[in-house]
Amino acid sequence: MPAAPHTSPEVSPVDQSDLLARLHALFPDAEFLQAGETVFVMYDPDHRLTPERRRPFLTLVADDAHDRASNLSRPGVYRLNIELTPEEYRDRFGPHPRSGPDGLVDTGHDFTALDTLMPHPVYAPMSWACVLSPGAATLGHLLPLIGNAHARAVRRHGLAAPSTGIPSGGPG
Repeated sequence: MPAAPHTSPEVSPVDQSDLLARLHALFPDAEFLQAGETVFVMYDPDHRLTPERRRPFLTLVADDAHDRASNLSRPGVYRLNIELTPEEYRDRFGPHPRSGPDGLVDTGHDFTALDTLMPHPVYAPMSWACVLSPGAATLGHLLPLIGNAHARAVRRHGLAAPSTGIPSGGPG
C-alpha cells in the first residue's frame, strides 16, 4: 500500500537551476532540451535517433501547460519527473493506476504536495514518478533512481537501430 503523502513546509527546495546544473554535471553525456517551461533530459549523444524515436528519461516542468494537477503556477514550484521500471514503480506505490476520464490517475496522493515522491498524475500508468520542488535530502534519495533511469536510456540507445529512413525488417 502506498505511503501517505506528506508536505514538509520547513524543507527548503533545491532551486530548479541548481538542480539542472547538478544533473548536467552528473550526466554530461545527456542532452537537455528546453521547450517552453519544460526541460527534457535524453540520451542520444551521436544524434542518430529521429525526434520521434527520442525518449526522455527525466523531465523538469515549471508550468501547467501539460496538466494542472500539480498547480505548478505557484512561485518557485517545479515538477521533477522520473522514468521508473515497472518494478521500481510497484515497489514504491503498489499496482499501476488507470487513467481517469480526465486523463489523471486517482492514487490518493495530493499531486500539489511539495518534496514528496509520488506517482506522476498523468504518466503513472507508464511507470513515471514525480516530486514537486524536492529538498536536498529527498534529492539525495532520488539520485539512485535518476541514475537507473539514465542507465536504461544508455542501454536503449545501444539497442536502437540507426535512423536511416529505411523501414527495419529488410526486404519482404
